[in-house]
Amino acid sequence: MSKHKAKIEKIFKHPVSANIDYKKLISALEHYGAKIEMTKKHHVKIFLNEKEYIMPLPHKDTNISKEIVVELRHFLESVGLTPDKL
Repeated sequence: MSKHKAKIEKIFKHPVSANIDYKKLISALEHYGAKIEMTKKHHVKIFLNEKEYIMPLPHKDTNISKEIVVELRHFLESVGLTPDKL
């Protein structure tokens, strides 16, 4: 299994993971065709299949919060990027 696929699968695991590094996540999303844009307000815009998700970046470490993981999971489901489709 590729490291990118493992990172996407981690978003869909239960219970929700609290140790997903946003830099590695961005790399995995780019691997699967997402366009990434960093904003000046410490957010990342993720463009995939003509949809957009704006993800706030963590301030103290590189792991995203559980709440963001859940939101990102819903976004990825809406654009069809789920572990069973990889």
